[in-house]
Amino acid sequence: MSKPLKPDLRVWRKAATVVLAAGRKSSGAAASSLPPTEGFRLLLLRRSMGQGFLPGAHVFPGGVLDAADRSADWLHLFAPHHLAPRFGLSPATPQRLTFPVLPDSRPEVENGDAAALPDDVAMRICAIREAFEEAGVLLLRTRGPRQIPESQDSDPEPDCSLEPPPDVSTWRARVRGDARHFLDLCAHLDCTPNIWALHDWSGWLTPFIPEKRHRFDTNFYLCCLREPPPIQPDLAEVVDCQWSSPSEATKSFLSEEIWLAPPQFYEIRRLENFASLSNLHKFCLEHASEGAERWLPIICVTADGMVFLYPGDELYLEDSDFLEKVLSTEKKTEEIMKEGKKLHRLVQHSRHLYSIHVTIQSKGKHIYPKNYVVNKSHL
Repeated sequence: MSKPLKPDLRVWRKAATVVLAAGRKSSGAAASSLPPTEGFRLLLLRRSMGQGFLPGAHVFPGGVLDAADRSADWLHLFAPHHLAPRFGLSPATPQRLTFPVLPDSRPEVENGDAAALPDDVAMRICAIREAFEEAGVLLLRTRGPRQIPESQDSDPEPDCSLEPPPDVSTWRARVRGDARHFLDLCAHLDCTPNIWALHDWSGWLTPFIPEKRHRFDTNFYLCCLREPPPIQPDLAEVVDCQWSSPSEATKSFLSEEIWLAPPQFYEIRRLENFASLSNLHKFCLEHASEGAERWLPIICVTADGMVFLYPGDELYLEDSDFLEKVLSTEKKTEEIMKEGKKLHRLVQHSRHLYSIHVTIQSKGKHIYPKNYVVNKSHL
């Protein structure tokens, strides 16, 4: 059984990320540039080289949970959709004890106003706020009655982002300076964060890296948009952006045009299972009752590389000792791979060469990437 972390271990910070998947534009050359089998693109933001975490990496929008994201001041703005248990979100999945158990990492809340909003609401607000701060995207909806499908067979369509206000730069500066101003912006626009458009997707914990003190417990959400909204990088934390299909992102990574950390590469390969935006959106709606799997990768250092082990792999150990250490072996990666039968792992051959090996069955309605092995000519 998993046991909680010791109090003296490194600091864990709650964070939220939103994977934006946008359909083809209604007209123009950009619409015809996508292969017929890939009817959506993903937003990737390039982080500044001055950032302490993943400098220069291409990532999905996201950041650390702020006390303002949990504030009770949101309640009046969400009314009447603030009723228990989850603000009109899909029914909560049963709570299960999962590995690892972490200490409470909630942000400090002023004036004793702890846990004013449910965690899954606050985390969605965090992801939406960060998308605005980093990329200028407003995942908001006007206040008022929510539209309900006419029948059980009628699924909601993918959403649209809100057109940014003329003074968007001023508002972004305010929000970056103090996250509480995001609520002020929503009130000014008479909108609420569109928490209902964000679907539980996955959860990633930062693996143990000796030189890093801060580690993150990050919720990944997926949001389907009908068309790609205009993106305005903040030019501070984020210096560039691109919309790429999963296969385009993989090719850009292999050609060293961009760099992806293992979780982003894994998620991009997972998303290549979906042929269209409608296919992906339908999966998200059906997947809602499953909740999200939350994983702590365990790093195995080999004689010539590194392997990231995920739950279900035969070498993965649900042992709290591995929260603060890595596995190591004198064997080469190829030897380790030949010996394995029950696999769920990402092999890092070099900075721009990853392989994914999955031989286990996904749980419930979850979906894992297909095996992806780089051509030997790259090695």
